[in-house]
Amino acid sequence: MADADGRQPTKSDDTLGDTLGAAILGDLAPESGQQDHLAIVRRTAQAEQEVRSLLRQAVASARGAGHSWAVLGAELGMSRQAAQQRFGEPRDQDDAETTDGGPGNAEERWLGPVTAFDEMGELALAGRLGWRTVGAGMLRHRVRRTPTQWEHRRVVWTGSAARFERDGWVVGVRAFPWLYLVRDTGLPAEQPPITS
Repeated sequence: MADADGRQPTKSDDTLGDTLGAAILGDLAPESGQQDHLAIVRRTAQAEQEVRSLLRQAVASARGAGHSWAVLGAELGMSRQAAQQRFGEPRDQDDAETTDGGPGNAEERWLGPVTAFDEMGELALAGRLGWRTVGAGMLRHRVRRTPTQWEHRRVVWTGSAARFERDGWVVGVRAFPWLYLVRDTGLPAEQPPITS
């Protein structure tokens, strides 16, 4: 049976559906032959929110890699305009250069615009100056100033990040399909060059 777009479901669609269903049901045990229906509704709603978040992150990642709104719209089964309206990020949202948010009223700012091709170089430079990534948006990273230098690493988000923790990495940002890991070097942050 075809889906709403006339596409035939594939085996991977079935596997994804099975995986999501198993994750939602998880450890819910049938009591007296019936599932806890309200718990299933609650977990399904949580799964829907997570999937929406993952979709937003995937679209932002594709934009950062240079894909146009027209291509993304075609992939999502909607127009270019609809894709941009739904997933585009208003440029004036959270655009203050610094904020008083975060622990200890830390200084924060946006680093960007950056793309998938140059963001790691920009994060390396920022890290030497004491900035670490704490958030990601379309073509930019939210960074927080600290007194020490930071290393940044981008890896594909596959499973638990615990395997990186042995080497001192922690998750700075989850931006599907990427994990941005950060590690404090313990070295004092370099001073920015003085420009006249």
